[in-house]
Amino acid sequence: MKRADILKAATRPQTWDMLVIGGGASGLGTAVEAATRGYSVLLLESHDYAKGTS
Repeated sequence: MKRADILKAATRPQTWDMLVIGGGASGLGTAVEAATRGYSVLLLESHDYAKGTS
């Protein structure tokens, strides 16, 4: 998915059920768990996902 497509999807008028800031192991796990339970989730990360996590 291109960066422009991601930005377009993230900024379209929508109400998110959950906003997760930080895509490390905990943030990514939280977002995945919420999404599998049917919540609409927006995950924000300033760098690469799971950067600096083991």
